[in-house]
Amino acid sequence: MDAAPAPDDHGRLSALLRLWPYARRYRGLMALTFGAALLATLAQLAVPLITAAVVDGPIADGDRAALVPLLGLALVFGVAEAGLFFLRRWSMNRSCLQIERDLRSALYERLQRLPVSFHDRWPSGQLLSRATSDMSTVRRFVGFAAVFLAVNLITCVVVAVLLLVTYWPLGLAVLLTTVPLTALGLRWERRYNVQSRRVQDEQGELATDVEEAVQGIRVIKSLGRRGLVFDRYDAKARRLRRLELDKVRTLALLWCVFELHPQLNLALILVGGALAVSSGALTVGGLVAFVALFTVLLWPILSLGFLFAFAQETASACDRIGELLDEPLTVTDRPGVAPQPVGAPARLAFEGVGFAHPGSDRPVLAGVDLVLEPGETVALVGATGSGKTTLTSLVGRLHDVTAGRVTLDGVDVRDLPLAQLRSVVSVAFEEATLFSMSVRENLTLGRRDATDAELAEAVGVAQAGFVHDLPWGLDTRIGEQGLSLSGGQRQRLALARAVLGRPSVLVLDDPLSALDVHTEALVEAALREVLAGTTALVVAHRPSTVLLADRVALLAGGRIAAVGTHSELLATEPAYRDLLAQGSDLAEARP
Repeated sequence: MDAAPAPDDHGRLSALLRLWPYARRYRGLMALTFGAALLATLAQLAVPLITAAVVDGPIADGDRAALVPLLGLALVFGVAEAGLFFLRRWSMNRSCLQIERDLRSALYERLQRLPVSFHDRWPSGQLLSRATSDMSTVRRFVGFAAVFLAVNLITCVVVAVLLLVTYWPLGLAVLLTTVPLTALGLRWERRYNVQSRRVQDEQGELATDVEEAVQGIRVIKSLGRRGLVFDRYDAKARRLRRLELDKVRTLALLWCVFELHPQLNLALILVGGALAVSSGALTVGGLVAFVALFTVLLWPILSLGFLFAFAQETASACDRIGELLDEPLTVTDRPGVAPQPVGAPARLAFEGVGFAHPGSDRPVLAGVDLVLEPGETVALVGATGSGKTTLTSLVGRLHDVTAGRVTLDGVDVRDLPLAQLRSVVSVAFEEATLFSMSVRENLTLGRRDATDAELAEAVGVAQAGFVHDLPWGLDTRIGEQGLSLSGGQRQRLALARAVLGRPSVLVLDDPLSALDVHTEALVEAALREVLAGTTALVVAHRPSTVLLADRVALLAGGRIAAVGTHSELLATEPAYRDLLAQGSDLAEARP
């Protein structure tokens, strides 16, 4: 998937509303954070007013005794501000971390539930950037920017009122200068929003390149293509740098304008205030209070540019996360489904099955009819790209049929709860996928209740006894994707995981391709016993795999072209003979 296009410029801050369902349960903590921040700001505003009272009172009158209560009052407000600061930090960190955890959990849970077709379309780097960098952006906004965006806006309003009360002509002049500042700021904010989205999307593209390079490091090194891979990465990194600099340039202009505005206003206040004091329209204490109040206003004004820019960046992050949360769940439990009795072994039937990838008008499968009786093993053969793997993926609903149905003991697999379906259907893929956990955890991934005896049987069937020679046996962690093991060892563990507990239906997608001849023979000998007690659909590319099956089904043109024993098909089906004649390993199989 390419980087997503830049969003519409208008109304993007509305994307922040996506956070409300996750923030709502912590609204008490958020209200406490907001209240503490607001009260701390108001306590800060009391100091300029006390200063004015000191200048126009005890200092003007020479009454030293009157200074004590005013200074004590200033101290009380200072201590209160410090306490409120602590309270704000405590409640803010608790709430933002809780919200981040809930949002991260919701996103991860959604990624687990989204269909395989979604993961086929989306690069993993884009998913990772949304789950990491975008999530961090949301946390920082909730934990800091959201609170101070509201508090600083309120502070600006309160200070503006106090400035008007203190000396309204000068206060009105200050307020009028904010009009062009606001118009200019809004224009640049929209530009910043588009630039932020482009940067975030490019970060996802870069993350994809890094992940692919790490996973494919053996291929890259063996082919001597380090330079080519680096050049591709460097080109995207340079593009990201250029986009980041565009964003920084816009932000710098924002900061420049918001920094210049209060300095010009301060000059205006000093000149206008001096004239007002000389004419008697304003006291010296009033001018000191006016300047002090405006000084308090400096940080809110300076921060608003940054906070609005950060709000736009967070809105883009919410949009990107929302794209995943809004993806439709096309493979789900039907309403009202309940567990159904499924035999062990079960009868598996494909009835007029058709399948086309989303957005494609060319079906991969069309009108597939095939029945596997309980305890029968059927080898599925066909040319490369004929749809063998797609057909096997329909049994466990990794994809859903677009026509016809797949049944277990006469029950449409879509009428079975997914949890039940995937507990009775076990799959081993050609590319063995293991996880960064112990051997035991990898084997029991689909059967958490498996006993030690069942584990020992599965390990024996897959000829995976090498696990007992690992440093900690079954409790040895095997590293990311199991790359500390050989390809054959990984495949044997994946096969052991599939046959663990003897499932009702076993789907094997060329599970022995990485094994040597000797090990393959041992695995096949043990596998025959397992296959006798389960219904098995086996994608076959090797002659020995075909000979494990009771029957062979030839897949061609998206349909089952013929079904029979290897001998029967070899004698009666030209298409089957042609497949063998094309250099397939199946040509070695003999009746």
